[in-house]
Amino acid sequence: MHKAIGLAEAVEMIPDGASLMIGGFMGVGSPHRLIGELLRQGRKDLTVIGNDAARPGVGIGRLVDAKVVKRMVASHIGTNPEIGRQMIAGETIVELCPQGTLAERIRAGGYGLGGVLTTTGIGTVVAEGKRQIEIEGKMFLLELPLTADFALIAAHRADHIGNLEYALTSRNFNPIMAMAAATVIAEAAEIVPVGVIPPDDVVTPAVLVDHLVEREKLNGR
Repeated sequence: MHKAIGLAEAVEMIPDGASLMIGGFMGVGSPHRLIGELLRQGRKDLTVIGNDAARPGVGIGRLVDAKVVKRMVASHIGTNPEIGRQMIAGETIVELCPQGTLAERIRAGGYGLGGVLTTTGIGTVVAEGKRQIEIEGKMFLLELPLTADFALIAAHRADHIGNLEYALTSRNFNPIMAMAAATVIAEAAEIVPVGVIPPDDVVTPAVLVDHLVEREKLNGR
């Protein structure tokens, strides 16, 4: 089945106030076209779950600059002073989560697990307000799963039915996020016929992808 739809049509499905998982690490592997279209269509009050807030003007940082992020869950925000300012001013709610824990919480959401037990954060502010469980004399934090209304995924190549291949480190959070959202929208640098991507190179199978953004036209083609 051909899953490709227009960029504007894809973003029209995302309402104000939606929760979004957005792939990428400092903007590498982020769905830049989808982010740009969110801004063009004026979405607001978004909950964004991502590894980081990138930098001003880059990736998720563009959403931060436009002040459309109501709440953010991330492993760090230190490279984007604007989200720090918004957090201190009370304009944006920021939940900081250790990077490995963040990845595992997303994985747990995608796999239908009830949570993740980890020692990371024990005895620190990370543990405040969280349930602690003792197992064989050792204390663990119970970290709850993360899911979202939409996952916005960036891939290196996709085929026409939505199988996705990633390039090097741009793979980062994209595959696990594609497991943990009700609706998965992917954009790819290139869309190729079925069979061009070797089966062993498919990381996110088509069954997980609901919509594939059509290839960007260059010079009218």
